[in-house]
Amino acid sequence: MANYKNLRLKNAAFKRFLCVVLVTLLVVSLLIVSLRTNTTPGLSESVNIQSFIEKLYLPKRNEFSIRLEERNRLPPMNIDLYPKLAKDHITIVLYVHNRPQYLKVVVKSLSKVVGISETLLIVSHDGYIEEMNKIVEGIKFCQVKQIFAPYSPHVFTGSFPGVSPNDCKEKDDAGRKHCIGNPDQYGNHRSPQIVSLKHHWWWMMNTVWDRLKETRGRDGHILFIEEDHFIFPNAYRNLQLLVSLKPNKCPDCYAANLAPCDVNLRGEGWDSLIAERMGNVGYAFNRTVWRKIHMKAKEFCFFDDYNWDITMWATVYPSFGSPVYTLRGPRTSAVHFGKCGLHQGQGNSNACIDNGSVNIQVDDIDKVANIRSEWDVEVYENQQGYKAGFKGWGGWGDNRDHQLCLNFAQMYH
Repeated sequence: MANYKNLRLKNAAFKRFLCVVLVTLLVVSLLIVSLRTNTTPGLSESVNIQSFIEKLYLPKRNEFSIRLEERNRLPPMNIDLYPKLAKDHITIVLYVHNRPQYLKVVVKSLSKVVGISETLLIVSHDGYIEEMNKIVEGIKFCQVKQIFAPYSPHVFTGSFPGVSPNDCKEKDDAGRKHCIGNPDQYGNHRSPQIVSLKHHWWWMMNTVWDRLKETRGRDGHILFIEEDHFIFPNAYRNLQLLVSLKPNKCPDCYAANLAPCDVNLRGEGWDSLIAERMGNVGYAFNRTVWRKIHMKAKEFCFFDDYNWDITMWATVYPSFGSPVYTLRGPRTSAVHFGKCGLHQGQGNSNACIDNGSVNIQVDDIDKVANIRSEWDVEVYENQQGYKAGFKGWGGWGDNRDHQLCLNFAQMYH
């Protein structure tokens, strides 16, 4: 009987030992797999994304394009000066082209923004322009990351999306001239310098939300500004207030804006918040809204208008099925300035800026947060502007541009 009990005890002990061994082996195996997966996440991820990109109908990359994509993976500058970002920071993305005079004005205004050192500034370039790059490299007031659109006409100077030798021009008859291209609704063929405006914005949005290590895991709001937006000192603090108030004050608002949708207005000066149609000066939205926009890639990519903002107003926002409102304060915190188009104003000429400078009045009230949490919301309904049914200004009729645009929406998924 004693031997039988000893045998049962030994068997039980052996089973417990066996269980411990099996569990230990399982844990060790999981750790090994995890280590193998995470040892070089950037490398493996880069390889996976690159292999997927190669399956898309993207232009064959040249050496310049490859170098720009490598630069896009570099960490932000000034981490030694600002090693930590504020926990509740709102990333700022600055969309630039080739107007160095304007960029200098914007950078100077950003340097005076209260709270700017707490956040990350991402500057998205349409290709690579040395003078623009030097201005950004001189920024020392916050963390700065530069990204460069690798499929810009500035990068592909002798082939699509730049100018191809056999491209149709202006109102050429493709059949008669045996040239390449599809005209827009007005009979005009693509202009690479013009279509790049929409391509750059769409590439930037997809890259910021779904590719960059610094932002792809963030669900909160991201602020988007451009090189001709003067930013007031209170802009960042006001934006933080708008973002915090939006869920309760305007739960149906898709975004927060620093300026009225009518760029000629400076605000009403009322003691109330304003809900109106989305503006294109200093707009901020979160990942939930981005997902809705991303799902409308087809609408965005096939609408015959080279302007990203008009495309959004006339086809993307109306497709959401309900009014798209944004929340702002009664006094502007950003101003659109300048007289030149996005691909003018290069060099030393002062023609794009009155008297070679920008004189925007900044009052004391514009230097501190001036939005109050107790304010009610005034809703503007039936505002004038581009709406569903508008056919577009054209410039975006080429099937190659449609396909490139769609590829930008797919390249990180």
